[in-house]
Amino acid sequence: MKLKTFLPILFTTFLLVFNSYASDIGIGTAGNAADSVVAPKVFINTGFENASPMNWEIDSAGRVIGSLVYDHERFSRNRAVNHFHFRVEAAPGTEVTIILKNFDNIWNNTPASSISKRTPFVVSFDDKTWESRPAELLPGNFLQIKLRMESPSAYIASLEPYRISDLDKFLDKIKKNKLVNITTIGTTSEGRSLEIIRIGNENAPKRLFLRARAHAFESGGNWTVQGLVQKLISNDEDSRRYLKRYCVYILPMANKDGVARGKTRFNANGYDLNRKWDKPADQIIAPENHYLEKWLEKMVKANKRPDLGLDLHNDPGGYLHVSRPDGDITAYLANMQKLEMLLRKYTWFTEGSTKPGFRNPGTLGEGFMERFGVQAAVYELNYEWIEGLKKAPLAADWLLLGSKLPEVFYHYFE
Repeated sequence: MKLKTFLPILFTTFLLVFNSYASDIGIGTAGNAADSVVAPKVFINTGFENASPMNWEIDSAGRVIGSLVYDHERFSRNRAVNHFHFRVEAAPGTEVTIILKNFDNIWNNTPASSISKRTPFVVSFDDKTWESRPAELLPGNFLQIKLRMESPSAYIASLEPYRISDLDKFLDKIKKNKLVNITTIGTTSEGRSLEIIRIGNENAPKRLFLRARAHAFESGGNWTVQGLVQKLISNDEDSRRYLKRYCVYILPMANKDGVARGKTRFNANGYDLNRKWDKPADQIIAPENHYLEKWLEKMVKANKRPDLGLDLHNDPGGYLHVSRPDGDITAYLANMQKLEMLLRKYTWFTEGSTKPGFRNPGTLGEGFMERFGVQAAVYELNYEWIEGLKKAPLAADWLLLGSKLPEVFYHYFE
């Protein structure tokens, strides 16, 4: 057979075979549009700063089923998921249902769910203005979120986000203020800088230390210290009165690596930065704690030991976790009672402090007291509900809290 006669036959045979194969696997052709694959109407985007790792699929009912990825602790069975942060992309007007799973945490080798019937979520259609909405707890420990798309994108998160870029913008804004000194004390496991912000005169009569964001998802602490700094540098009559009595040292974001990766609790090496403070931190596994310890040692040696230390966190309780190390802590307990009273008087705080008998060994609060002689506590901010305001929390509420804390500390150091 001549080549020019054979080529048309070969081409026709190829088309028949290709069309048959394409039909089998679901690829449409120009002549067979009915077999085209229909793309889902909803896409979940986790490719941005602080987005939480998540596997997802669309079920037969058109719902998004999201499997959050656990954050695992080094050398233990413990795992944690509290954080979720992702972007929904769909046409405006689309009704979207999202079911999130993998909230079956393990803490101290004990199963512990991280969600409840009052767990909210926050949503923003422009990544600027956020609002809190109720989620629904489903059987099986799943969390259901429903929303109607008001724009092509909707950001969904467990807490109003505070990212490394937010901190960088804030530091850049305040660094030229004459009341502010920013010092890099070291780096994280992945090489990100760790800053100490000092507000006020280092020779003031009293010194206060605050740490925020030891656990990656707990953004409430960042908003709170930002509100506190903004008040202290406002240069009004009150702020000048405060800074005559004390100066403030702040480690604003201890777990930057976890924040960058959208993790829940542990640092990049699976280390809990609010545990094992009873002994020196390993510089390789927990450099974030190591460099803080070295800074604190220098402060003590220079006769600038903090008079009070607070570690800011988020949990569903909202208590002031009073430290109870061995030894005579009578004076410390009296001071914590005073601090609780002042928080109730000058802020929306109502939850109170942990009861006698409660102990959480290895936390920054106990470690600061036992090893460095600094009276310290862990202050949890309730991420589900602010009883004093009768609402679920947003950044504005924590900024407000931060703006009221300088008055609390003024009277605490009286």
